[in-house]
Amino acid sequence: MKMFNEEIQDQLREIFADLKGDVTIALFTKEGECATCEETLSYMQEVEELSDKIHLKRYDLDKDTELAEKYGVEMVPSIVLLDSNKNYRGIKFNGIPAGHEINSFIPALLEVSGNESELPKELEERIMKIDKPINIKVFITLSCPHCPGAVQKAHKMALMNPMIQAEMIEAETFGELSMKHNVSGVPKIVINDQYDLLGNQPIQEFLNTMEKVS
Repeated sequence: MKMFNEEIQDQLREIFADLKGDVTIALFTKEGECATCEETLSYMQEVEELSDKIHLKRYDLDKDTELAEKYGVEMVPSIVLLDSNKNYRGIKFNGIPAGHEINSFIPALLEVSGNESELPKELEERIMKIDKPINIKVFITLSCPHCPGAVQKAHKMALMNPMIQAEMIEAETFGELSMKHNVSGVPKIVINDQYDLLGNQPIQEFLNTMEKVS
């Protein structure tokens, strides 16, 4: 069963007409132990069909270990977005980006393609000054309307500064990890597995926390 009806397909084709360069969706799955891998594959195949600039590549976490290590992939399903030069830009989706989360997945495709939105200069300067490795996990659920905003902000900062990596984590799919980080509400933002923020915080709050990292 398709995720998108004809009306939504037409709307997405119109949106994807703004893709500047090619984008590769690198989907990591695993045989046997992944309840949502095939659903995620079907979903990404539908997305790929909507633009000749979107390319889907499927990898196996157990077999393509070198690539998985390069992109920091440790769980499945996991989606890594690569730009037109096949460069990883620090943007990852762990779990299927369906439901409300399509509202973070589509902007990510556009931005990785080169159609990047601008931020106020002061924020851009603060983001670019981050000089220590930062990992941002944003725990979400697919029914959460506030979660895509938090994911977008994390991904935006990762695109701007190679020291930052940002990943969406679908809390129900990765229940053990959610328990480890005491996820009781979403979006929950975890920075370097050390600092927590709850809710769709402004970029300033992300930065205030990131600047504390020693």
